Amino acid sequence: MRLSELKTGEKATIVKVLGHGGFRKRIVEMGFIRGQEVETMLNAPLQDPVKYKLMGYEVSLRHNEASMIEVVTEGEGRAVDATQKPPSVEAEEETGGHVEEKSPSNGKQMFTINIALVGNPNCGKTSLFNFASGAHERVGNYSGVTVDAKEGYASFEGYEFNIVDLPGTYSLSAYSPEELYVRKQIIDNTPDVIVNVLDSSNLERNLYLSTQLVDINLRIVGALNMYDEFEQRGDRLDEKVLGGLFGFPIVPTVFKTGKGVEQLFRTIIKVYEGEEQQARHVHLNHGKVLEKAISAIQTEIQKNDEIRYKYSTRYLAIKLLEGDGEARRIVGQLPNAQQIRETAEKEMTLIQKETGEDSETAIMDAKYGVIHGALQEAGYQQGNEGDIYETTHILDRIITHKYAGFPIFILLLYLMFQVTFTLGAYPMDWIDMGVGMLGDLIANTMSEGPLKDMLIDGVIGGVGAVIVFLPQILILYAFISFMEDSGYMARAAFIMDKLMHKMGLHGKSFIPLIMGFGCNVPAIMATRTIESRRSRLVTMLILPFMSCSARLPIYIMITATFFAVEYQSLVMISLYLIGILVAIVMSNIFCRILVRGEDTPFVMELPPYRFPTAKATLRHTWEKGKQYLRKMGGIILVASITVWCLGYFPHNEGLTEKQQQEQSYIGRIGKTIEPAFRMQGFDWKLDVGLIAGLGAKEIVASTMGVLYSGMEIDEDDEVGSRYDELRSAMEADGITPAVAFAYMVFVLLYFPCIAAIAAIKNESGSWKWAVFGAVYTTGVAWIVSALVYQIGILI
Repeated sequence: MRLSELKTGEKATIVKVLGHGGFRKRIVEMGFIRGQEVETMLNAPLQDPVKYKLMGYEVSLRHNEASMIEVVTEGEGRAVDATQKPPSVEAEEETGGHVEEKSPSNGKQMFTINIALVGNPNCGKTSLFNFASGAHERVGNYSGVTVDAKEGYASFEGYEFNIVDLPGTYSLSAYSPEELYVRKQIIDNTPDVIVNVLDSSNLERNLYLSTQLVDINLRIVGALNMYDEFEQRGDRLDEKVLGGLFGFPIVPTVFKTGKGVEQLFRTIIKVYEGEEQQARHVHLNHGKVLEKAISAIQTEIQKNDEIRYKYSTRYLAIKLLEGDGEARRIVGQLPNAQQIRETAEKEMTLIQKETGEDSETAIMDAKYGVIHGALQEAGYQQGNEGDIYETTHILDRIITHKYAGFPIFILLLYLMFQVTFTLGAYPMDWIDMGVGMLGDLIANTMSEGPLKDMLIDGVIGGVGAVIVFLPQILILYAFISFMEDSGYMARAAFIMDKLMHKMGLHGKSFIPLIMGFGCNVPAIMATRTIESRRSRLVTMLILPFMSCSARLPIYIMITATFFAVEYQSLVMISLYLIGILVAIVMSNIFCRILVRGEDTPFVMELPPYRFPTAKATLRHTWEKGKQYLRKMGGIILVASITVWCLGYFPHNEGLTEKQQQEQSYIGRIGKTIEPAFRMQGFDWKLDVGLIAGLGAKEIVASTMGVLYSGMEIDEDDEVGSRYDELRSAMEADGITPAVAFAYMVFVLLYFPCIAAIAAIKNESGSWKWAVFGAVYTTGVAWIVSALVYQIGILI
């Protein structure tokens, strides 16, 4: 809690003092140090300031000043347990690959250190987060994977670490949403220690962000990550000298294996305790002209004492010279805002006159000058590029080739689906047998009645129809995870950039579109990394056409039922290509008619190819598998039982299964809407599946499993697997391959799930676009599926 929350007469112990520069120094000098007891005496007549007692004397603080001091009450008393032993990084298998959380043996609460992980995209922040906290967040070699801050916990040597993984960003400017988000999180939540993760292969560029963190004046620990590759290349650097020049210690690490994590945590503790000599505040010298301008603006800002509680005045002065809009907004609320603006404009004019460049460019050049000089002084030497970069260059010449790039992309998709179907068929048959045996067991042991019918036709028929696809889902996600972690997805974005521009979109739009093949919801959220509002909005509107994994069970069920094995991969790829083609058409329409605006340049890092570890790939795959299984026991189970109930009641004895379904509640609903889908050849059962799929697309498959599970099959039909049963039941209702393919096209294109609609509303800021997205996608689905069916029956 904060000192400002302490009531009159209450005592507490100071844990830490937040804030910056002169404010924090003055508060500490007054005796507000960690471990010191403080008591609230009384409030002023207007409730501000408040009188406190500590060290035998009384002192007054304003509420906003007291809110920068974190305390714990006597009942919460914390203590450091020096007896706790650090977990061994080598014991990775026993601790699940992370620093194990343990409660101190004496039961006392530990000191908490709030850590923010900050760094460029692809530098390894999330790998550290996963290793240290045991969390299983996604790691991808492209921007937008970590959209929001993820929080995890770990314990080490009597301290509890509250770790926040912030989005990857190249700077703390105000050009993109992730930059503003990281900046806001750092300033508003003031972490105790910032872990600045540095990619050892791109030190000069990574250190640019470090210079901005130094300007903010917070405690920093650098993690020189991927140090194994650094050594493999033969690079040289005295990290102690470099850390001394920037004012923060730098620890070599390899987060992939956990090497250096213990030393990193010990360094964090030393910085937090004020025992690390290299941790000091430095002013990076930007040159005489710029330093004079910074000082002039800073002097004007410092006339406001309260601004120092939250912001470094030097940081604000530099940002004003950069023309930063957020910094202007902050100082615009100050009493002397006009004088600050005039001073900034005057200094910017002088910089332009003396350097021949605008102030923003001059600051960037100065920072890179500081970085270059510091690296020289630290003896930085680059060795040979090594096997990683040589291999990367060789592979890029092939994978991004003008003519071979697209065929390779299509070939990889084909290979992915072919392996998914062929390799996944074996465990899928085993699960299918298990589901069938469970159904037979219930049929043979339970007495007749609604409960038995519900378990067999509702639960097993519905959930069983979806759970059998788990092996294929896992195989597919393993492929996607491998391509993401290896760096191929960034190349896919690279070769697709020109196509994106022809669609009227920003090149970065390809990243959310690729993510959409996994799940539309996080993909829609990832559009916030697109600077152009036009591209961001259009990308959101066409994202539902990217076939998310929730549709896979439907595709697999129908494809395996109606199409021969040799054509199944082609059918699957054609669905994905139809979605992409429709997205291209609608994007061009939206950019020309619906949404107008300027685009922004496309800049994206192409990281070197890295062979993902089997552990990371398996972990990501299993995380997706767990999400899939949770759906089985949640929304799909409820939906399956609901569909069964609607098909079972009102129940009349003596009717055939088909007659019972037609006169049931669900049959009446289906018959009512059946005329709307005559152009597609759908019967009422398929129509009901579409309605059920509004909540979650997997429910379409479970609904079909329920509605067709009890159908009577001709004795002449050869029935072996669940697919044989389903095909016989559907063919009895007149469903042909043409109808089946048109149905998959409709499922591909129509109303995205409710969660996706809510995400569009949140990211666009208006229900107007969310409702529009729901309506127009359904309209497009109706038109395209009707065309597919009508052309299909002609062929």
